Amino acid sequence: MQVVPLGGLGEIGKNMTAVRGGSGIILVDAGMAFPDEEMPGIDLVLPDFTYLREHADELRGIALTHGHEDHVGALPYVLREFQVPVYATRLTLGLVRSKLQEFGIKNADLREVRAGQRTEIGDFGLEFIGVNHSIPDAVAIAIRTGAGLIVFSGDYKVDLTPIEGNPMDLARLAALGEEGVLAYFGDSTNSERPGYVPSERIVGDTFNQIFEEAEGRIIVASFASHIHRIQQVVEAAKKHDRLVGVTGRSMIRNVQIARDLGYLDLPDAMLVDQREINRVPDGDIAILTTGSQGEPMAALSRIANGTHRTIEAGPGDVVVIAAHPIPGNERGVSRTINNLMKRGAEVRYSPLEAVHVSGHAAQEEQKLVLSLLKPRFFVPVHGEFRHLVHHADTAKSLGIPEESIFILENGGRLEFNQGRARRIDNVAAGMFLVDAGAVADTPEAVMRERQQLSEEGMFIVVARINAQTGAPLGPPDVISRGFVSAQGANGLVEESIEVVNRTLQRTASQHITDWSELKNAVRRDLSGFLSQRTRKRPLILPLIVEG
Repeated sequence: MQVVPLGGLGEIGKNMTAVRGGSGIILVDAGMAFPDEEMPGIDLVLPDFTYLREHADELRGIALTHGHEDHVGALPYVLREFQVPVYATRLTLGLVRSKLQEFGIKNADLREVRAGQRTEIGDFGLEFIGVNHSIPDAVAIAIRTGAGLIVFSGDYKVDLTPIEGNPMDLARLAALGEEGVLAYFGDSTNSERPGYVPSERIVGDTFNQIFEEAEGRIIVASFASHIHRIQQVVEAAKKHDRLVGVTGRSMIRNVQIARDLGYLDLPDAMLVDQREINRVPDGDIAILTTGSQGEPMAALSRIANGTHRTIEAGPGDVVVIAAHPIPGNERGVSRTINNLMKRGAEVRYSPLEAVHVSGHAAQEEQKLVLSLLKPRFFVPVHGEFRHLVHHADTAKSLGIPEESIFILENGGRLEFNQGRARRIDNVAAGMFLVDAGAVADTPEAVMRERQQLSEEGMFIVVARINAQTGAPLGPPDVISRGFVSAQGANGLVEESIEVVNRTLQRTASQHITDWSELKNAVRRDLSGFLSQRTRKRPLILPLIVEG
């Protein structure tokens, strides 16, 4: 039996792991990540599907731990290529079903499971175990294989007073530990944090205080999938006689799904259509919105920039950012806070106030789960490299031998045989980039060019050439974009024209009529000149016009 993480290691997001046995392959989760600042123009980042394509005839099914985008966001792209059943809990399937409809996938084989249920996929026996997280219906997954029992925690925290549902099923984890766990793959996101993560309920206390004090509108930005957080806003609104408006595409969709499935108690009488929000007196409404991560096109960012169609922030408004920035999003969140404050709004955010608690276990909770499961082998997952290392250190503190702990990278294969574990050759596990709705075929080349454009600018060279002789039919045109301004060029553009002209004269004397060879000569000579003069290498785009 082999376990192959295809995403989620050394990074935040795009969690996807393949488990391969004699009867085929099952996937645990199929997540995506959001692009960072080094990926201009990219919409989403997906795991590399190469390994799945190479073993397409072996893929038997996909099991999902919960409905967050970093665990289900790649699913539509996977199901476009692989028609296999998907196993998930009720709310997770509700969110997935809506996502698949957006992609025009109508006949997906979606199979509902519940915490405590067992099912089989080929020779794999799956058991779903209830855990607490920042979304209802989250589960850990235990998989019985020919080599032994392995457990995937999914994202979890130990919350003894959860907003919805039962506390984490620690008794079942203990029973699995007594049965004998071969390997445990544990969430590492919060492994640097000592102690315990507070209960989600403390956020409700903060909301009640904010609602008690606020006289104007209250705008709360949260993850659209954080149904627990949304419910706490609704409860505070009920207590203080406020209606609730909802804005932001994903927030509107997820609120409707959660209401339809019974996971969100928001009566029709309290709900205000977003087109009617401005007609409600400021002191009588609370607004739920997307944009807690500073995403440029999200509703809160547009409110902060003054470009939202219906909602304008200003003096008297209290804006609550009920989320902590995901690593890489700090600048966007800071920009949104600054813009809101410039408009006169009061902004409440973590860590200044308890408007957010993590959904991921801290060190003492990780110790508890490790102690209950007593795995023979441990693999920290879900996090940047430093998170994996800290989780490994926690495991060592409990007496798990260092040789029984594997810190893997994406594509690292771990093979289990007769109670032993060993690393074997890695598989392809890069990333696929979604650009303008389509998966980019050559992401590395595209990203290099975009990065070069953003940092160095570009030069466009237009040369008119005799098609028979290769001789220039006049001086070339050189256009600079994002490199130097016309006023600040200090003769650089004119000198560049001379460089290109000399190149064209030389290639004409050599009777070069192969346009690709001529373009390469222009690119090489002009790049060398600009590098020598400016220490920059802009993108150079030669265009040949035949005459």
